[in-house]
Amino acid sequence: MRIVVSEFISIDGVVQAPGGPDEDTDGGFAHGGWSHPYFDPEVVGSAFADGLGRAEALLFGRRTWQTMAAAWPERAGDPFADRMNSLPKYVVSGTLGEDDVTSWNNTTLIPGDEAVARLRELRATEGGDLAMMGSPTLVRTLLREGLVDELQLIRMPVILGGGKTIFPEDGVKRPLERVSTVTGKTGVEVCVYRPADEA
Repeated sequence: MRIVVSEFISIDGVVQAPGGPDEDTDGGFAHGGWSHPYFDPEVVGSAFADGLGRAEALLFGRRTWQTMAAAWPERAGDPFADRMNSLPKYVVSGTLGEDDVTSWNNTTLIPGDEAVARLRELRATEGGDLAMMGSPTLVRTLLREGLVDELQLIRMPVILGGGKTIFPEDGVKRPLERVSTVTGKTGVEVCVYRPADEA
């Protein structure tokens, strides 16, 4: 399987709380919902629909899974929601227990201390994409471990001045190849990258 990460991201690399004011206020973050003015349904919507169409499973960190699990099961009847709800889901957490993940069907818990090893195993199995959204702490770990096969950055034309990022700060250079870029009417850019060999 390929691990494919999709992130709403600001010009200065912030991915925190793109969806709403109460999504994630850690560190006093006050710009929750910042992605909304730049959401282009044609460009961004189709990118997510295409990605979900290729996905054979979804992967989340705890906070993102809890946000999604509170929203998507109630949206049955919409094709996108039906796909989200029917796909197998994995959540990485050091605090959730098996009983905590029953609220969203087809969810498997991966204990935090087993995450890297278990995701290496999953990635080595046959199958389509293991799609990720949000989950910056987990994405940062996977980037550091070289386990991200494709990075779809939905870059919004805004600077947020600080907040959570997905990029490791370990001084390691990680070359990428840009596969495609599509620009929407709002100035949003959907940029797809894959790991590249060192030049």
